[in-house]
Amino acid sequence: MNVVHEALIAAAVLAAAAVPGALAQAADNHAAYAVTYFEVAPSAETEAANLLRRAAAASGEEAGKLRYDILQHIERRSQFAILEAWSDAKALEAHGATAAMKQFRDQLGPLRVGFYDQRLETGIDVVAVAAPALPAPAGASLATKDAIHVITHVDVTGQFKDEAIVMMKKLAADSRREPGAARFEVWQQNNRLNHFTVVEVWNDQAALDAHNLAAGTREFREKLGGMMGALYDDRRYRTLK
Repeated sequence: MNVVHEALIAAAVLAAAAVPGALAQAADNHAAYAVTYFEVAPSAETEAANLLRRAAAASGEEAGKLRYDILQHIERRSQFAILEAWSDAKALEAHGATAAMKQFRDQLGPLRVGFYDQRLETGIDVVAVAAPALPAPAGASLATKDAIHVITHVDVTGQFKDEAIVMMKKLAADSRREPGAARFEVWQQNNRLNHFTVVEVWNDQAALDAHNLAAGTREFREKLGGMMGALYDDRRYRTLK
């Protein structure tokens, strides 16, 4: 083995060791995730909501769909989000290329007041998603009609990436045991490995308030504060019916 080959092998080993719990887990989790944010003019809120409903209905029979949640911001009702889980990246890509999704984006364009912000992600700490015909797995309790979705963008500076992953996984494990927790997941952005999306679903406001006051949550937020490269951006939504 020559020096160049030895150097390449050493570099590969170091690269793999540098991302425990991040890209290393992606090999065991083939599901593909996406979060999309967009905002429309306040006068276009109802029209945008109807477009979203039609897009969600069209996705219902697509192969590989695990979850497709359409959400509306609780306070700023002209802001919307889409949370998607697909069996693999090909299924997600195929969904984006459907005529229904092309039509959705074309019709949404004139209503928007900002960027159509879709982020492709890998689940690094997720509860298994049941197929539609199967009962929900343990730990994936169903949310109530008053459920609150919290989507948080977590951006840490590069040197804290691995430590932040460990912290978020512990928070997820602890939070799933709390009363009123319907879902708690951690996703990693594919093109920026120090950017994460934390997806929470709580059965009601009281459950969310109790979670935020819990010692473990407060300790997490305090420690994470010194690692962050941007504000802790948590947005609260309800399912768009």
